[in-house]
Amino acid sequence: MPDVRGAVADARALVAQWFPEARAAWLGGSVVLGSATPGSDLDVTVLLQGPPAPFRDSRRYRGWPVELFVHTETSLGHYVRRDAEGGRPTMARLVGRSVVLTDTDGSGGQWQQTARMLLAAGPPALTGDDLASMRYAVTDLLDDVTHAHDAHERLVSSALLAEESAHLLLHGAGHWWGRGKWVARELADLDERDGTDWRARHERALVTAAAGDVSLLLGFADDVLARNGGPLFEGHRLAGNDPGAPADRST
Repeated sequence: MPDVRGAVADARALVAQWFPEARAAWLGGSVVLGSATPGSDLDVTVLLQGPPAPFRDSRRYRGWPVELFVHTETSLGHYVRRDAEGGRPTMARLVGRSVVLTDTDGSGGQWQQTARMLLAAGPPALTGDDLASMRYAVTDLLDDVTHAHDAHERLVSSALLAEESAHLLLHGAGHWWGRGKWVARELADLDERDGTDWRARHERALVTAAAGDVSLLLGFADDVLARNGGPLFEGHRLAGNDPGAPADRST
């Protein structure tokens, strides 16, 4: 288990060495959240006045793999808002649930507080075409799993169904969602909030699906759909864009 104090000291040293002009910097990610493993990296967000920001970079420092997220004021605001609007608050979490490494002008504390308030507010409601598209995706994957031609098709379709149904469950419940390990973490947080057992059900569904029994996974997805308006196939329609169509000059 990585040492948190050592990680903070190393992160602070790398900011001083690589970004002496930084207005602010934060250490976020697993090391700060208490879920670090021996393979965890340092997730460091840096606020600069201007160029060369914004950019993302991967390096090593004192034996640590380091993920750098280097921003200006406007680019940081853009990515925080973009992630939040999509229901997956990666940038807001890296700043809001962080240790401030440097703060020359008060922006470190201000951005941390802004991100914390955004995280506490939760994602925008899932409605309209967004909700319909997610219901359609889960419905379609249910059919793929049910009628798969062979075990390999069934397994890869099951993995997608497990992820998409968890996404619909979380976002439909007004909760942040995530990918990979964050699926399990967000489901656990939803259970704590609502007194449910979705994470355990999701885990059992994945384990049994990998062994060839998809019944629990199908039941999980059916229950998620029932909470969010039911299956959707017939009548699902989305307008498209044709870049070759003449421009509308009526306005």
